[in-house]
Amino acid sequence: MNRLTKTLLYLVLLGLGIGQNAAQNKESDYYKIEKFFIPEHISLEVGGLAFNDKGQLGVITRRGELWLILNPENKESKYVRFAYGLHEPLGLLYHEGAFYSNQRGELTKLIDKDDDNIADVYETIASWELNGNYHEYSYGPILLPDGDLLVTLNLGWIGRGESGSKWRGWMLKVSKNGEVQPFATGLRSPAGFGLNDQGDIFYTENQGDWVGSGRMTHLTLGDFAGNPEGLKWSSEKGSPTKLKFADIDDTKGLSLYEYQQELKGVKAPSVWFPHTLMGISTSGFALFSEKMGPFKGQILVGDQGHSKIMRVYQEKINGVYQGVCFPFREGFASGVLRLEYNPAKDALYVGQTSRGWGATGSESYALERMIWTGKMPFEIKTIQVHPEGFQLTFTQPVNSVSASNPASYQITDFTYLYHHFYGSPVEDKQARTISQVDVAPDRMSALLKIDQFRKGYIYEIKASGVQNTAGQLLLHDFGYYTLNEIPAGNPVLVKSNQPKTSDTISSSKRLTVMPEIWNGKVEADIALSTVPGLKFDKTQLMVEAGTNVRLTFHNADDMPHNFLLSGIGQADKIGKEALQLGLDGESMNYVPNSPDVVVHTKLLAPDEIETIYFTAPETPGDYPFLCTFPGHYLTMRGILTVKAK
Repeated sequence: MNRLTKTLLYLVLLGLGIGQNAAQNKESDYYKIEKFFIPEHISLEVGGLAFNDKGQLGVITRRGELWLILNPENKESKYVRFAYGLHEPLGLLYHEGAFYSNQRGELTKLIDKDDDNIADVYETIASWELNGNYHEYSYGPILLPDGDLLVTLNLGWIGRGESGSKWRGWMLKVSKNGEVQPFATGLRSPAGFGLNDQGDIFYTENQGDWVGSGRMTHLTLGDFAGNPEGLKWSSEKGSPTKLKFADIDDTKGLSLYEYQQELKGVKAPSVWFPHTLMGISTSGFALFSEKMGPFKGQILVGDQGHSKIMRVYQEKINGVYQGVCFPFREGFASGVLRLEYNPAKDALYVGQTSRGWGATGSESYALERMIWTGKMPFEIKTIQVHPEGFQLTFTQPVNSVSASNPASYQITDFTYLYHHFYGSPVEDKQARTISQVDVAPDRMSALLKIDQFRKGYIYEIKASGVQNTAGQLLLHDFGYYTLNEIPAGNPVLVKSNQPKTSDTISSSKRLTVMPEIWNGKVEADIALSTVPGLKFDKTQLMVEAGTNVRLTFHNADDMPHNFLLSGIGQADKIGKEALQLGLDGESMNYVPNSPDVVVHTKLLAPDEIETIYFTAPETPGDYPFLCTFPGHYLTMRGILTVKAK
C-alpha cells in the first residue's frame, strides 16, 4: 500500500466516524483530583511535604509553621502544630525519627523527644549567609543514599538574579555532622531537585536571566548549569569548579548546548520545558509509582505558575541523559510547588501556594491529592531516539491505518539562545520531514523516520492523527524531546546554518509612533503598570469614544507581560486563542490574528516599557484589556470603559 492510498483510506475511516469518542477523553477520567480539608484558621501555604513513620503527613508552610495531619486519609483530618517560628521554609524531609527543613538561613532538625506531636528541639545542622533580599529562598533538603543531605540556595533579585550572599546559586551537600560542601552551581531558582530511579541527581529551573526556558538538568560534582552569578564563590575553599564569571561569554549567539561544547564544565539540560507550551515555573518533582498507572519510573514535575503537573521520561544515550516532557494533569487549585507520594493510599499529595508568585489556580493555597481511577489512558508512554528518527511507544494498541500514516504526525525542532537576557524566544525553528512510519506488529509502538537530526535541539513531536483500536484520539498528543546525543548508526547529522534571530512579527494594531494626523495632540494619556500576583496596577480605565489615546505600559514584574485591548466580551476567546499559538506564540507577542484584537503592545520583558498610540473605539461599552501571555489572561485583566462623547 503506497503513501497516497494509506492517506485516502485514513480519511475515509475518519469520515465513517472513527475518532468520535475523542470528546469523552479527558484527564479527570484517569486521574482524579481530591480537595483536602484545611481548617479555616490555618493558612496552609505549602512549602514542603513529608510523611513520618506513623503515616502522618507533615506540611511545612511559608509562614513558618509545621503542621502534622494525624489522619491524612480522613475527610475531617486532625491538625496539630508540630513547630513554628521558622523563616519561610521551602522543603521538608523526615528521616530517622526527625523532620528536617531548610529555612532561608539554615538547615534545621526538628525533634519530638516525648512523642506528643510537638517539636521539643530545634537543632541547627548548618547555616549560611543571608542578606535579606526577598528572593533569597532556600530549598530542601533531600536525602542521599549515603545519609548526607542536599539543599539549594536561590539567587537574590535586584533587577536580575544576583548572588549577594555566599553560595547563593549553588547546590550544597551537608554531611551528618553539619559540614557543608559546595556541589554544583549555575543555578538560578532551583525550587525542585531530587533523585531519579537510578539514584542520579536532577534539578528543575525556571525561565529567567541566562535561562531561555524551564528545564531539568542532571547534576554531578562541579557542574555549572548556566547562570554565572554563583561563580562569584568559585575561588572559595571547597569549590568543585574553577570557572569564573569572566569566563562566560554570551555574545556568541549560541545555545547552551553549543556553549557546552566550547567551555568545559558547562552542563546543558537533559530536558527542556518549552516556556508557556508546557509551563512557566517548574517546581518540585516525584517519581511515578507503578500503582498509579503505566508510567513507572518516570518523573512527575510540578509547575507553579500554570497550576499543573507534567510528565518526564528520560534515557541515557552515550552516557548522557536526555528525554521528553509531556502534559499530564491540569486544574489544580493553586500554584503546584511540592509533590509527595503516599504508598498507603496510592495517592500523590500536591502542596500548593501562590502568594507573591501568582498562579492560574484561583486559590491562595491548597492541599490536594491525585488518585488514579484505574482506567488506562491512551497516551504516548515514551519517546526514544532511534538512529533513524524517534520511536513512540503507546499505552494501548493503535489503529494501524492511522498510526502508519506520516500525515498523523508532525515534528518541528528549535532551540533557545544562551544569554544574560530574561528568557529566549524560540530560535532556528525548522519542520522535519517524516519519510516513513513503521508500526510494530503488536501495534504498541511506531518508528518515525526523519530527514535529519540536529544535536542540542528540542523536538516538538505531535501525533494528533493517531487513534487506538477503539477510534479514540490520544489524551495528550504531543511531547518535547531534548536531543543531546544520537545513537550509533544514524546516517544523517547536520547543523543548521540558518541565521538565528529574535525578531518578532509586527502588527498594524501596535503603533509605537504617534500618527501624523494627530498633529501632535494626545487627548487621553494612560499609564499602566503591574503589581505582583499576575495583575495590572489599574483594573478600571475610561476614555471617550474616538479619543486619541497614548498608553504607556511598564512591566514592573519579574516575568514577561503584554497589554491587549479586546472587543467587548471577547477576553476569554482571545486568551484561549493565544494559548493555541504554539511555537509561533512568542514571535507573535502572543497576540492572535483576530478581528477581536483592538490594540496591543509587544511582549515586554521585566522592567521594560512601551508606549502605543490608538484611537478609542467609536462604539461605547466595556472593552476588556488583558495580558495574553499563556495562562495570564485568567487573572491579569481589567476594563477600559468607552463612554459616549
